[in-house]
Amino acid sequence: MWEMWRDPVYVQTFALVMGVLLFLTAVFFFLRNRNTHAQAGWASLVSWSIATPIIFALISAPWPWALIGLGIVATSGLKIFFQLTGMYHRSYFIWASYFGVAALCYAVHIGSRELFNMMPMIFFGSICLIPIIRNSHKQMIQYMALALMAFMFLGWSFLHMGWILKLDRGPYLLIYITILTEVFDNLSLALSRFIGKHKMFSRITPRRNWEAFAIAAPLTIFLAFSFRHLLPERSEAFWLTSGVAAVLGGSLGDLVLSVIRRDLGIKDVGVFIIGRGDFLSVIDRLIFVAPIFYYLMWYLETRPVM
Repeated sequence: MWEMWRDPVYVQTFALVMGVLLFLTAVFFFLRNRNTHAQAGWASLVSWSIATPIIFALISAPWPWALIGLGIVATSGLKIFFQLTGMYHRSYFIWASYFGVAALCYAVHIGSRELFNMMPMIFFGSICLIPIIRNSHKQMIQYMALALMAFMFLGWSFLHMGWILKLDRGPYLLIYITILTEVFDNLSLALSRFIGKHKMFSRITPRRNWEAFAIAAPLTIFLAFSFRHLLPERSEAFWLTSGVAAVLGGSLGDLVLSVIRRDLGIKDVGVFIIGRGDFLSVIDRLIFVAPIFYYLMWYLETRPVM
């Protein structure tokens, strides 16, 4: 149990991440009263300083505790999504989604990609029966569409994180891609507050601009290079594709969830520990990063040697 803590690489990675977080938290503590941006940055760093030991402990736990943790995260994301869209009172769709996430976790646990990839169709067929069981048609197309969207994003797509855990050096890969994705997102957002005039998508995410993206993206890829010791191979193919996946996948996830939020006229629902917005805002970047990264790593690990 907890054998990963005997690995110097795991311990050093944890110490490095925590050291950087605590240093930045201390710096922002003295700057937090200067403006709202500094205060938000300090609160976000405090939240990650609390969450990081929990994440490292969970990832290092015996199988399938890490998978169970991911299932809880996915279920929490679904709950927030349904609250956000005003569907939380529709219990049939809610419970169908929760059971669907449990089935996805089971498929990952037994290593059945066939069942995992069949689940979106099984889920869709199941929710199509709900209007018939309820003998109701009012707003059912809307409910079915939103439930399917939530399941695909926060269930099927996000739970590719579980498949990442089953790859060679899976726990390290999970930590690696999470660090890259979070660093890119926070760096891009922070830089957008101080530099740049050309908004990326002004009607969707006015807080971000192309100049900040152009700086954050290469810095994230450099970070991918710096942490390449966590990968199965230190070759360029592994760390470069990982960095690109974090940048492009993370941006896409944030944009898609921003579309949903702005269409509903809602910014945040609930709180993630301290000052980090709602729980959904923490995992939205991973809904596209997880499957992209998993299939890239799976291909690179299984490709024939030339």
